Amino acid sequence: MRKGILGFAAVSVAAALSLTACGDDKGSGSGSDAAAKGKIGVILPDTKSSVRYESFDRPLLEKAFKAAGVKYDIQNAEGSTQRFQTIADQMITGGVTVLLVDGLDSNSAAAVQRKAQSQGVKTIDYDRLTLGGVADYYVSFDSTKVGEELGKGLQKCLGDKKANIAYLNGAATDNNATLFAQGAHNILDKVPNYTKVAEQAVPDWDNQKAATIFEQIYTQQGGKVDGVLAANDGLANSAISILKKNGEAGKVPVTGQDASLQGLQNILDGTQCMTVYKPVNQEADAAAKLALSLLKGEKAQTNSTINDPQGKRDVPSVFIPVIPTFKDGVKKVVGDGFVNKADLCKGAYAKKCADAGIQ
Repeated sequence: MRKGILGFAAVSVAAALSLTACGDDKGSGSGSDAAAKGKIGVILPDTKSSVRYESFDRPLLEKAFKAAGVKYDIQNAEGSTQRFQTIADQMITGGVTVLLVDGLDSNSAAAVQRKAQSQGVKTIDYDRLTLGGVADYYVSFDSTKVGEELGKGLQKCLGDKKANIAYLNGAATDNNATLFAQGAHNILDKVPNYTKVAEQAVPDWDNQKAATIFEQIYTQQGGKVDGVLAANDGLANSAISILKKNGEAGKVPVTGQDASLQGLQNILDGTQCMTVYKPVNQEADAAAKLALSLLKGEKAQTNSTINDPQGKRDVPSVFIPVIPTFKDGVKKVVGDGFVNKADLCKGAYAKKCADAGIQ
């Protein structure tokens, strides 16, 4: 499905384009490079599936666009496909020439992309591939690889002993969630001592729903769950909350993804086995570079393609490497500035951070 994934080194957008003018928070900048004139629209999906979109993606994209001196507008659909459509309509009417979208589902995102295309607006899929869409580029992490790292992580924490595994997958409407699960099964299905006892998608990546779902699974299995393949740190924390209620937290390995503050603290606590650290700064930088290339009418540099089976096409892509992170790797996440040491290591976590080599 993916071809020729090469190492990709993120390069500063400002340095790459030698642009210096700045824009305000709503993107009212005016660049000094006439070839880069235009406006970039960004639609983020929600604040529920992950804290990353407002904590990392928005400020990182704003920083890149301000440094490049281009006009931009970044908005969040807050989990509503109707709001997603409304924002897109407003952006297209408002004169965006490049639209970067992180869709809630493929149907609504594809409709937005087709409308944008009809108006001469170029589109980029950000983080999630829109099946059946018409995006010019896709920038993300290799989601199947992420899933494989989740599977390898759980295997490392479980060992090869007999184990009953429960899967808490992301939303069924999210193509990334499908690929995460596929990747995890690529690894875990090959271990003869592992038995899948339950697998369920969590609607909208909702953490409260995840807790309810996992409690039902745990009850149905009579507590005989030895490992939890949770697709991200939010779902992992939901499973951990149920394990805590039953006195099993820290005894049952749980995976996660996103290297969130909560996820990292759970790892330091020993209640979460691992997380997959995705350097969002590199992803945002790559997306900004793609958007700016389209703004200038240039062909962007990519390092891969991904097949869209519904659209029957290969989408030029940029994939960013991911990093499986256990307790001994938390210090790298902090060292990269992805999380703030003061936030991670406050209170009872000061000693746990020191023990993990976080200086």
